[in-house]
Amino acid sequence: MAVVRIPEEDSTLTELGAIRAYLAEYGIWYENWPVAGRCGPDASAEEILASYAPEIEELNARGGYVTADVIDVTPEVPGLQAMLDRFNKEHTHAEDEVRFIVKGSGVFHIHPDGFPVFAIEVREGDLINVPAGTKHWFDLCPDRCIRAIRLFREKAGWTPEYTGSTVAEGYQPMCLGPGYVRGSSLRIEQAIKVA
Repeated sequence: MAVVRIPEEDSTLTELGAIRAYLAEYGIWYENWPVAGRCGPDASAEEILASYAPEIEELNARGGYVTADVIDVTPEVPGLQAMLDRFNKEHTHAEDEVRFIVKGSGVFHIHPDGFPVFAIEVREGDLINVPAGTKHWFDLCPDRCIRAIRLFREKAGWTPEYTGSTVAEGYQPMCLGPGYVRGSSLRIEQAIKVA
């Protein structure tokens, strides 16, 4: 199940109802689908899409999506860091970013106007919908592995539209573990300036 952390408030959400309620305030759908007994995480893309066809059809009807695919990212992907660098800076999309995690994990940082940045660590079984126009960025967890179903309204997919903000630099590009701190280097610099 996902974990939501709001570093500025020193708050962490781990309960399904609390996660759904918090994310809904920002128009984000969150669901956790059962994966046991479905297809294995290493099944072919076609097998994965067939296994989750009923849920995909329901999401297509709910969100107006027209196509689905499976993205498979591992440390062996050629040009992986260049690919990740496209998405680890604050950006928006002209359409929703919908992901169902089949394997692995990653972190979406969301930057709502007028509210603190929060992070959503998604794991196997998690469905998330980041609405069009939402400022966010994405990082993989340290194992640099994620496999997910993606849904699109446009058959060609989407590209990131960068905001030009450097806010992502103040957040650690890692999953929510002991090393996750908000802007630790920025706080150290501020403390030195004050002293």
